[in-house]
Amino acid sequence: MTNQSDLQAENNHDHKRSIRSFVLRQGHMTAAQQRAIDTQWPLFGIDFNQNQIDLDTIFNRPSPKILEIGFGMGVATAAIAQNLPECDFLAIDVHGPGVGNLLKLIQEQNIQNIRVMRHDAVEVVNYMLHDNSLHGIHIFFPDPWHKKRHNKRRLIQIPFIAQLLPKLKPNGYIHLATDWQEYADQMLEVLSNFPELENTADDFAATPAYRPETKFEARGKRLGHGVWDLIFVKK
Repeated sequence: MTNQSDLQAENNHDHKRSIRSFVLRQGHMTAAQQRAIDTQWPLFGIDFNQNQIDLDTIFNRPSPKILEIGFGMGVATAAIAQNLPECDFLAIDVHGPGVGNLLKLIQEQNIQNIRVMRHDAVEVVNYMLHDNSLHGIHIFFPDPWHKKRHNKRRLIQIPFIAQLLPKLKPNGYIHLATDWQEYADQMLEVLSNFPELENTADDFAATPAYRPETKFEARGKRLGHGVWDLIFVKK
């Protein structure tokens, strides 16, 4: 789940920073992934536009809605959707092979509670989602931008969380995860800056049962890397 990250670009006129939720990376699209896009996108894909959408209508039921930003290859997303069948998931990424792979998993596993978007999540949040429409927000393993001079490109910063919060229902939650401790500390500081958010733990949370361990995460743990989860609830 490392395909999404913050890309802040200087405006040529006023030099104000704008937020983007991704870095474009090239990747090989397999025939199976392309076939899944061709056949499953009309069923499970949502095209971006600048009009707000009714998620209950899209999923054809009034159920808790979870936004996932940056699903990578979609393996964990598919597992979480199956672990939480009572919830519906709007999963957003820009990585073509990942989009194809998630659609392939949806087809193979007959998953009905996921809809997929291939677009900048920041624009989706700003244009397409109603306020108080989300029960939860998942952002797992965003690009940590290890070098200090690149830290400003990280997704989890105060301006982006400020854009997300109005979309979250009261008692809704934000769940973040990272395997980079310095970024985990930054995430904790950012979320703690919002008085309308309450930490569910003293600092970092235990990994909830619904979030599976990814192959990337397991490999990191074998190498001695830590993993940090944060879960904050909107008061």
